[in-house]
Amino acid sequence: MKKILIIEDNEDVRENTAEILELANYQVLTAPDGKEGVEIARSEKPDLIICDIMMPGLDGYGVLHLLSKDVDLSSVPFIFLTAKAERSDMRKGMDLGADDYITKPFDKSELLNAVESRIRKADVLKKEYNKDFDGLSTFISDVSGTNALNKFLEGKKINHYNKKESVYSEGNYPNGLYYINKGKIKIFKTHEYGKELITDLLKEGDFFGYTAMLEESKYVESAVALEDSEVLFLPKDEFYGLMFNNYSVTKNFIGILTKGVIEKQEKLIDLAYSSVRKRTSEALVLLHDKYKSKEVDQFSMAIAREDLANIVGTATESLIRTLSDFKEEKLIEIKDGKIKILNEPKLRNLKA
Repeated sequence: MKKILIIEDNEDVRENTAEILELANYQVLTAPDGKEGVEIARSEKPDLIICDIMMPGLDGYGVLHLLSKDVDLSSVPFIFLTAKAERSDMRKGMDLGADDYITKPFDKSELLNAVESRIRKADVLKKEYNKDFDGLSTFISDVSGTNALNKFLEGKKINHYNKKESVYSEGNYPNGLYYINKGKIKIFKTHEYGKELITDLLKEGDFFGYTAMLEESKYVESAVALEDSEVLFLPKDEFYGLMFNNYSVTKNFIGILTKGVIEKQEKLIDLAYSSVRKRTSEALVLLHDKYKSKEVDQFSMAIAREDLANIVGTATESLIRTLSDFKEEKLIEIKDGKIKILNEPKLRNLKA
């Protein structure tokens, strides 16, 4: 049962609101002023707080300010309850971090709809998401509705990129982010002497190019099509409008996108300490995990040896020698430029 705290100095409003919520099967706590409300919130950890603005002593703004500084309560949905409907008061509340506003007098359905909506969103924000692109898609759908992502992408222009064609280049400024409708994209950094290091491989349904957009900085990597691809460009203003309507959504969204930093740190450790043989096996497993279709038993893919070497972080000649060793060991098969993985478990658990 969800726990709701009502902070309201008017006894009739407080009791009527509590009765409506109790009939809707919520556990209700009440406080007659802001000071007691803060104390109850800190001890009881409610799932949602409804708070009047105009109260003697500590008013609603003060309550919200104090609770927003409490790490255990900062993400609890907060609804202001007030008889004042002036835009300036509403704006002040939203700027402080309020999630919603109900103006007195209100009817039962208005109250319950606001409460149910905010609790539902709060449950979404507590949910654990994969820290990857699939997690992002699920998160968008949960926060904004099942078809929100599809609706957002609907009508966007599809740009066609030929194999080896650039999507964006290191040093340019972003105006949005990208979504792969079809195809494969590589993300890479270029050394001052022209050597590439591939930092990510992307597939249909992946977003990319968002880090520089969020930081409002230049791209530190480049993106190029590995094969003929269809890519949608999503203007940053529209994307911010979809995602960044409140602090909690922003915080969770950023959390989903941080996985890439950890993966790149792990890749640097591999480059420093793992053998070429080990890194090659990991690169083949990465391709398998990224691009294997459920319809096939054994994964195969045509990839330029130079691109594969840039994933491994080695010279093309060293990569080719290692692939030859894997072929002799019956770990892979090479035919017509395609690499087929014959023994994925052994590749995945290769020690050196």
